[in-house]
Formats: sequence, C-alpha cells, structure tokens
Amino acid sequence: MIVVRHIDDLEPAERAVAIGTFDGVHVGHRAVIEQARVPGLRQTVVTFDPHPRFVLGAPVEILATVERRLELLEELGVDEVVVLRFDEALAALDAASFAESVFRHAGAQVVTAGVDFVFGQGRRGNLDLLEHLGFEVRRVPLVEGVSSTRIRALLGAGEVVEAAALLGRPAEVEGTVELGDRRGATLGFPTANLALPEDLLVPELGIYAGSALGHRAAVSIGTNPHYGGTTRRIEAFVLDYEGDLYGQRLVVELWERLRDEAAFDSEAALIAAIASDVERTRAAIRPG
Repeated sequence: MIVVRHIDDLEPAERAVAIGTFDGVHVGHRAVIEQARVPGLRQTVVTFDPHPRFVLGAPVEILATVERRLELLEELGVDEVVVLRFDEALAALDAASFAESVFRHAGAQVVTAGVDFVFGQGRRGNLDLLEHLGFEVRRVPLVEGVSSTRIRALLGAGEVVEAAALLGRPAEVEGTVELGDRRGATLGFPTANLALPEDLLVPELGIYAGSALGHRAAVSIGTNPHYGGTTRRIEAFVLDYEGDLYGQRLVVELWERLRDEAAFDSEAALIAAIASDVERTRAAIRPG
C-alpha cells in the first residue's frame, strides 16, 4: 500500500476516492471504502490527521492512532492512502476549492463517502455539490447503530464485546512499552507497561482478557489499588511469551472484561486472583 501526505505526491491516475476520517476503521467506514473498489480505477483513501475535531474546537478521544489506521487500511487491501494534514488552512478552504484541490487534483472519477459527509469552510460542501462539479458520487448509507461515537461510549463502559461487533474486530489499546515498577515479575506475572498516546481512548478501568504479539494476554487497566496507586496504568501479561519488549510499540486486543480492579486482603489473595484471570484469559473467545 502506498502512503503519501500530499495530493501532489500521487502519481497521475484515474481514481475512486473514499474520503473520511475513518477513526477506528469500523464496519461503517469499511462500507465506504469498499464502494471505492471500482474496476479500472485506483482505490484511494483520503483521510486526515489530526482528527478534524481538534482543529474545529471539539477535541475527541481517538479510537486508533494514524499508524494503526494505516495498518487496518492495508489489511483491507487498499491501493493507496493520502493522509492530509487537517489544519486551519485546510479548514478555511471553501467547498468548491476543497473539491478541486483534493478530488480533481487526485484524478478522482468516483467519490465515495457516507451520506452525511460534509466538507469545506463552514462545512458547506456536500455530496450534491460534488455531483454538480461532475464527479460520480456513491452515497454510502450509514450502518444502523454503528458510529465512532457509539463505539467510544461502549468502550467507556468496558463493553468490549459489543464494541467489537461495531468495529468488525476486537477493541485495542496501543502504546510503547516502558519501564514499570516490576512488581508483576515479583508476583510471577511480568507485565508490559504501556505508555499510550495522549489522545487515544482508554476503555473503562478493569481486568481484561485479550491478546498481543499473537499470544493471549491478561490486561489490567487501572490504578493498582492493592498497592494504593492513583495513576492510571495499562499493563499486559503476555502468556507464554519471553522476550524484552522495552521501547517497542505494542497493540493489545481486548476480548472480554473479566472483573473490576480491586484491593485484596493479602498478596496471596492478589496472586490467586491474577492466576484466575490468566486461566479465564486462556478460555476467552476472540470477538469481532
């Protein structure tokens, strides 16, 4: 898959362009992208970074980093992706200028988008305008009950199985493995501690079954209340894995929320609870 940051970096070609932020690349987004698979045209996805809401004054917790978004798009078999920087200059373009500088300049013959897609200064551009400008437009109906907003709400409640149905894949947390207090190793369950990007959504606190690196993983999202912690941490015990992960990027799937985090009467009770979490993780079923 070819990835560029400017329309000018695309080689000349006739294209079917799917456009949207595609945060999370959920099943609704996939429907839009699939409609850009047109014989004889190059399938091109145009997306934005940062999320437009940050520039427009309504920040949001994102479902996936740009790096992860690109990986998910590649898994769909997309030919090329343009990651446009969404800034005040782009937001200030009137709708016709946006259409010409993005779609016309890209060689778009077909444009696919959700039926409610709007663009340009004041969000005044819509799919009717694109048709008026001579583009073939494929309006993709919204998938009932599926939206990034709904997925955020489900994850905020820890409902990862329900969120997976809308994502078309398990929910994830993603970050760089950093040095922790190494307490897990002393308990017999060494964990990878994740430092997450600041704007990435983190699901409800609790203990989850999931996977990482092709192995099952028991995951703690919480403050470590047994030891009086107050800072949120994301820790993954990757089952049957040995290796140094420090400094590496790690994508962790969340399959099932097992329980609330808790303080225990003794360290032995804590160890027993973690052992139970590990066994339940071994039996967990991957959703999505």
